[in-house]
Amino acid sequence: MFSLPSLPSWIPGLSSLEWGSGLLLDSVLQGLTGACGVSVLSSLLKVYFFVGCANNPERRLDKERLRARWASLETVHLAGLALILTVVGTRVASLVVLEFSLRAISTLLSLGKGSRSTERLQLYLLSQYSLGCGLSCGLSFLQEGAPHRTLNLLLGLGLAALLSTVAQRLRRHVCHLYELHSSQHDCGVCLALLAGAQGLPSLLGRALLVAFAVGDLAAVALINRDFLTTSEAVGFWTPLTICYTLLVIYMQEEQRQHPGLQSQVQTVLVRMGGLFVLLLTVGRWLDLLGVFISLLGELWCLVGVRTLLDLCQIQDFPSQRPSVSAPSRPQPSAPAQTQETAPS
Repeated sequence: MFSLPSLPSWIPGLSSLEWGSGLLLDSVLQGLTGACGVSVLSSLLKVYFFVGCANNPERRLDKERLRARWASLETVHLAGLALILTVVGTRVASLVVLEFSLRAISTLLSLGKGSRSTERLQLYLLSQYSLGCGLSCGLSFLQEGAPHRTLNLLLGLGLAALLSTVAQRLRRHVCHLYELHSSQHDCGVCLALLAGAQGLPSLLGRALLVAFAVGDLAAVALINRDFLTTSEAVGFWTPLTICYTLLVIYMQEEQRQHPGLQSQVQTVLVRMGGLFVLLLTVGRWLDLLGVFISLLGELWCLVGVRTLLDLCQIQDFPSQRPSVSAPSRPQPSAPAQTQETAPS
């Protein structure tokens, strides 16, 4: 008797979601966890930029603009990013992580140690979507074959949501009360930011280094599991390496000549276009759909940080922090010195 084929037969290769099984829920949990990780990075970067603007009277307009934008975009941005990370697929997400890691290494090597901190901040801002993909790939690889995979992902999501909530509360506290508390010296959190906010990018850099190291290892393992022979793996990695190397060289030169948001959008289009052409030859048809989803994710993250990217173009940002000093005490007046006139 004739029977209609099931949904998975109509959608071959949809291994990232696995319709009709519990892996769909796991993909949702991984996407939410990745979005929470991006939210932590975004909140801490906003805290750093807000403190820099608050410490500089010339940046008062920028500070008010940042404060107004964050209140309306945070929840929508988090939900949209979680949805994108859920449906993008592990194969394309792995390629995005590897591409950004190669670009980050090349950028850091060209900058040199301790120079041009604004370029490092810009790199952190542009890493948000790649960080979400890296966290999702890392969870997929580390939990593969685990007997209680869904429960482990739930616990990981709970921890990520807790960190995201704490980071958002810190951001709201700083936006509303930092100026008052830093002037009155009555809040430990605001005083700590007043004294040590300059060390926040270094802390974020070390955290991103660990996250992308795990994500890169997971990405390579997830991609290699689809190859049955060494020749298939070589046929995939060779054009991928050549394509990514050429893209990195082109994008670095383009960004140096034309900095700004428009240049970043063009860079995203070139990157995703190159990945699309590459996957036309060595990928699957579902990977092409993942490229379009990744393009949407990159643009979605750029929308949320465009004001911060403008601040990165300021040569003197961040401004020098004011020194933390104890409340001034009245000094005793020196006795008046009498001036004697010499007799004529």
